[in-house]
Amino acid sequence: MARPLQPLLSREAIVAATLKIIDVEGIEAFSMPRLAKVMGVRAPSLYHHFKNKTELMTEVARAIMVDTPFPRRPADENWPDLFVALALNFRRSILRHRNAAPILLEYLPRDVLIAMYEKVARFLEKAGVPQHLHVLILDGMEKLSLGASLSEAMKTPESQAQIFPHVDAAEEPTLTSALAANEWSAEQIFEQTIRSFLVGVMQLDAASRAEAPAGQ
Repeated sequence: MARPLQPLLSREAIVAATLKIIDVEGIEAFSMPRLAKVMGVRAPSLYHHFKNKTELMTEVARAIMVDTPFPRRPADENWPDLFVALALNFRRSILRHRNAAPILLEYLPRDVLIAMYEKVARFLEKAGVPQHLHVLILDGMEKLSLGASLSEAMKTPESQAQIFPHVDAAEEPTLTSALAANEWSAEQIFEQTIRSFLVGVMQLDAASRAEAPAGQ
């Protein structure tokens, strides 16, 4: 009897299977033997493609980042729209893989981010945004986008629909009233936070230039 054909393995197929396990069962369920069983191979076969679990997790984080669509370039005067769209796309990519949020925290692919930042810095330059503001904008956007998205992704299933979970109306009546008056979803609040940051950067820069002594 002919031996069954070995399933075809590739780095892409292994990453996809890893992400599926984590998405469905949680990161605690993942192990190299578990992955091998799901893919119908022996564990040593996986190490022909990834030397260890760390390398595989790094590639999983990269796959999530690369899955974030880069928006169309807006008109120069509407340059903040690109950052808002990019931040929203990034948030949605992370929330599609909530269980993988710890992987991004530990294995964030800096090379992917740096390549994107170069692309965005060129956009800022062409849009006429002063160069001395570029690093402030890029660094602030990273902190806001990553921090807010990962924080949202790591909420428990019970608290995902709530802006501030565990608020007690008797103990925190003012906050309870504010939550009742809020008309924005979590995503809309995220969008407004990004816009507020970008508008604030430009307004503070304009104010500092107006206050600077003549000739400076």
